[in-house]
Amino acid sequence: MSELRPAITRRTAATGRQYRISRGGSAAVVVELAAGLRSFEVDGVQLTETYADDQIPPGAVGITLAPWANRVEDGRWTLEGTVQQLDITEPSKNNASHGLLRNTGYELLEHEGDRVVLEGTVFPQHGYPFLLRHRVEYRIDDDGGLRVRQALANDSERPAPFVLGAHPYLRLGDVETGELLLTVRAGHRLVTDARLIPRSAAPAAGEWDLSSPRRVSTLDLDAAYTGLAFEDGVARATLTAPDGRSVWLWQDNRCPYTHVFVTRRFPGREVAVALEPQTGPANAFNSGESLGWVPPGGEAAMEWGIGAAL
Repeated sequence: MSELRPAITRRTAATGRQYRISRGGSAAVVVELAAGLRSFEVDGVQLTETYADDQIPPGAVGITLAPWANRVEDGRWTLEGTVQQLDITEPSKNNASHGLLRNTGYELLEHEGDRVVLEGTVFPQHGYPFLLRHRVEYRIDDDGGLRVRQALANDSERPAPFVLGAHPYLRLGDVETGELLLTVRAGHRLVTDARLIPRSAAPAAGEWDLSSPRRVSTLDLDAAYTGLAFEDGVARATLTAPDGRSVWLWQDNRCPYTHVFVTRRFPGREVAVALEPQTGPANAFNSGESLGWVPPGGEAAMEWGIGAAL
């Protein structure tokens, strides 16, 4: 007698299963791959960049980042006197980039009308000998904005280092992104070498000053900002259209860095802007700057989100 087995549902998108949440006029699509944000819209206005079913996220659009965001120089760092060697995932610059879950399918834990929770596991491996769970919750707030909570739980027997982050690209419907005005209120920027590894900090002044609105088409940036202006525990980076409408990324005070990436290589767009909330900077595993440590059995978290005035 043959054993009955449940049917295996075929995935139809390169990013795996797609989870839609909605509330009022707001809707988001979250994907299985990297617990990524594929789209967010309010009243039919698309507020994030997206991609086709047959694509993996171009330019890491929308993915979540754990147990580190951005880069680790040469993929090498030292733990209790022992050198750790991570896989090199950015060969052009010889760095380990964007954590260990970029190509991981997350497990669905909860899914209801306006909320979805996914979880991915970081297994012990060469270069990172820890067992962690990265849980990502997306929900739509009462005001129609998107709220994201990322939590890292440590199932290891010793403290584990981390930098949490996310990689959303914002837009404002059909307005050309180059026409938008970008504002990031920050006191300092990180000065990097040719491999985008921070070497020092400098005032966010002159061509680096985003405290007053700057037209995106005039910018060429791949830089982290810190010394952010937090109000009531929240900092914002805002894109404003010529007609006064705006979209913004907000992040809580556990995220003292906003990485700004202006690219002319995003498919189908003349220019695109990633606004990336991060709990620490690139190469924190080596510099120690804002590097977090999750205790055994403990958890560390951050929150960020997207809002708009339309």
